[in-house]
Parts: sequence; structure tokens; C-alpha cells
Amino acid sequence: MTLSLFSRMARNNAYANDTLITAVATLPQPDYIAPRTGFFPSLHLTLTHIYMVDLFYLDALTRSGQGRTIFEQPPPATAAALHVAQAEADIRLITFCDAGIAPDATTTVGWRGGPATETTEAILLHLFQHQIHHRGQAHAMLSGTNVAPPPLDEFFPVFDRAPRAQAHWDANP
Repeated sequence: MTLSLFSRMARNNAYANDTLITAVATLPQPDYIAPRTGFFPSLHLTLTHIYMVDLFYLDALTRSGQGRTIFEQPPPATAAALHVAQAEADIRLITFCDAGIAPDATTTVGWRGGPATETTEAILLHLFQHQIHHRGQAHAMLSGTNVAPPPLDEFFPVFDRAPRAQAHWDANP
């Protein structure tokens, strides 16, 4: 199967989330929730922000109708629970991207100030950038623990593709 750019980006995203959360999940719970320097002041808050925003955008992309009420549900409390939930969200995103995106497709997002319609491609690019931005923050926070931050950029080039990344590449949801 020839994958579109967005399908490849969704797989890269799933690999990076899995790699980072696998490392974070080795921390004891007190270290996971401990205050740290960052926009969201803990690994827990940073990683659950990524997850909740993923759910928000997935809702808009799939027109599920939950909108901002997604932010009212409690996020997973542990890294292990987040790992499972994030993997499920990542599979949903891969499935969405694998279905194909018409260049003129649009998505309406229910922002705080009211709904706005954007191209679906712009929404996906923003979603991937959002993930990268906050994963980088969590990666830096992890460096302040006894767990070494794992490489997150071994994916797209075949010469640099780690075996775990290849498994994500080959995976079909």
C-alpha cells in the first residue's frame, strides 16, 4: 500500500507518542506528576494535554459532535493508562488519514470563540505540529529524571528507521 504524506505523518506521530510514553511510564507515579519546568508544569499535564487536544481534533475531523465537552472528561491518571488511551487515539488518526483527504476538504473546529472552518490539511498539519511541540517539552522534562529521553526522530528515512519505528510503519489499524 502506498501511503499518503498524512498517513506517514500519522504513523510517525504514533511512533513518537509510543516511544516517549513508554519511557515516561517507567517512572514512579510521584515522578510522573512531579512539578517540572514547562508550559504545562509536569509530565502528566503535558502528555495529557497532547492526548486531550488529539481527542478534540479527532472529534472535529470525524464530526463526532462532542466538541469542547471533551475537555470536561478526566484525563488518564497514570502514564500506563495514558499509553493505552493515546495509542487508541493514534490508531483513530491513522485510520482517518488512511481513508484519504481530498485537497479541498474542510473541517469545522469548535473554538472557544466560536466555530471556524479550515482546510482539513491545515488542521492535520497543525495537529502534528502541536504534538511535536509538546512532545519536545515532555522530552526535555524527562531529561530531569533518571530515565533517559529516547530518540524521537528515527522514522521517515529508511536508513535511520529503528526497528520499533518499522513496526509502526508496517502496522495497519
